[in-house]
Amino acid sequence: MNSAAIPPAQRDALARWLEHLRALDAVAVNTLTAYAHDVTGFLAFVAVHHGESEGLKAIAKVDQSDLRAWMASERERKLSSRSLARELSAVKNFIAWVADRENIDATAVLSQRGPKFRRKLPRPLTVDGARDMIAQVGAQARTDWIAARDIAVVTLLYGCGLRISEALGLTGAAHPLPDTLRILGKGGKERLVPTLPITRDAVADYARLCPYDLTRAEPLFRGARGGPLNPRLIALVMEKSRMQLGLPATATPHAMRHSFATHLLSAGGDLRAIQELLGHASLSTTQAYTAVDAARLMEVYEKAHPRA
Repeated sequence: MNSAAIPPAQRDALARWLEHLRALDAVAVNTLTAYAHDVTGFLAFVAVHHGESEGLKAIAKVDQSDLRAWMASERERKLSSRSLARELSAVKNFIAWVADRENIDATAVLSQRGPKFRRKLPRPLTVDGARDMIAQVGAQARTDWIAARDIAVVTLLYGCGLRISEALGLTGAAHPLPDTLRILGKGGKERLVPTLPITRDAVADYARLCPYDLTRAEPLFRGARGGPLNPRLIALVMEKSRMQLGLPATATPHAMRHSFATHLLSAGGDLRAIQELLGHASLSTTQAYTAVDAARLMEVYEKAHPRA
């Protein structure tokens, strides 16, 4: 859709909504970008669909039939149910924000249900698979310090449940690794994550071998030339390692975080505590790991008790 079709008042409202989310709700930059794209597409559709330009008054006229027509047009673009549900959520949040400020009754629009879809379950590695991955990434590098670096990063992902961006966002101030690590996660939300001796040792080994001065304000993990480590390099070394180990394509950096959560849950970890460790805003996100744990249990059960 052509964003030029959107009335100026609606473009201004969209900009103010995004700024509200950024300033008050601390929504992540990537999420804001996705929201801007989703709502822009919807507003452009409505402008063409109605064939008129009435600024914010047009939002008051939006009804469920408009939403359904827009959703149908998105379906024609072969958009998945998951993506369409995300777009609808952004649109409804924007409309709710406008309705609150313009005294618009948007109850009918906000009651529109999104498409049903099956949530993808996290794909963790087994405990042995995670250990093998950590060992294998260290066997890929030609220099000891890069091998130690890659081991330290992947150990952080698995041992602390970090996102790759969080691990690579650490500065030299994090060395030596403390017993409890303060992590700045999505949306600027802080959380405290305990560190295991094996994780602290892995980072210490890397810092000892690293040829660059790890100052407090500079990135802790460095590339071969001394600049910040590109996350793609960790993804590549894990891709090579998983192929050598015969692990599935889902054995990515983020799978180490999934493995951290799943193995904690399997060991009797409290769901709320795991939510805090992962930095999930909603418990429902963390609850996905209970489904993984149940699925793995059923798989083991079926192997132990094959059907006749």
